[in-house]
Amino acid sequence: MSTPTIVDNPFFARVWKTLSSYEPDALRRLRAENLSGLTGRVLEVGAGTGTNFALYPDTVAEVVAIEPERHLAEVAQQAAAAASVPVTVTGETAEQFASSEPFDAVVCSLVLCSIEEPVSVLRQLFSVLRPGGELRYLEHVASSGYKDRLQRVADATVWPRLLGNCHTHRDTEHAIVEAGFVIDGARREWVLPSWVPLPVSEWAIGRAVRP
Repeated sequence: MSTPTIVDNPFFARVWKTLSSYEPDALRRLRAENLSGLTGRVLEVGAGTGTNFALYPDTVAEVVAIEPERHLAEVAQQAAAAASVPVTVTGETAEQFASSEPFDAVVCSLVLCSIEEPVSVLRQLFSVLRPGGELRYLEHVASSGYKDRLQRVADATVWPRLLGNCHTHRDTEHAIVEAGFVIDGARREWVLPSWVPLPVSEWAIGRAVRP
């Protein structure tokens, strides 16, 4: 077993702790929808502060949650202790994670934007799913119009450095398909009004299946 990579980004951890404490109701509803109907063993990638843990349905038997940033993992541990389903938090990165027992589902919430090689990681996640297992994703994605330009400028300047390597202008659903998944239901939502001058207003929520 490889030694977990220690991720120490205290500035981003402080920012994310604050943001996750004041999530808009629209995002909270999307989180709950993204987890609705899950069963069996679930792998959550990029658990952050454990915001999802309280939203898992009781049909879930076990959640293994990956969160390599040590400050966030400490908060996630506390959220795991209070969750109504069994949750284990691991400090491995998604690239390092391996499991001898397949999962029924993988959950990605606001994480694929920050991974250096999303297709490679998605293929890794594909490999730990059972055939017919599903990927549930909730991610901000590339927009069009003036938001397209805003996202490109943000990604080329300070946004990734300030926000944990977050890249706002990614075609995440294309990466999901390239990794071998089949998308079976997806839509776009505006978590913030489209006129708000932030590059992360448009989100994709969907379900993809390992054939």
